[in-house]
Amino acid sequence: MANLEFHFTPPATVPVDLEGDLASLPGDGARMAPHWTPAVDAQASPPVSPSRIHGVRVPAGSARLLEAMSDYGD
Repeated sequence: MANLEFHFTPPATVPVDLEGDLASLPGDGARMAPHWTPAVDAQASPPVSPSRIHGVRVPAGSARLLEAMSDYGD
């Protein structure tokens, strides 16, 4: 297997703390909030009746992948 190296230089205008911890998440979210805007015409659709949900098909490869995963992620 190849040992790939990635080099990342963050933009000078955006402070990036790559060594942040959970305590920094609220501040990070607060700084990003002004950049997130809701869709103008987004409206919540009514819930779908369970009787209308049928015929879901999952590719065999995807089913095998999910079956092989642990319950709490891999």
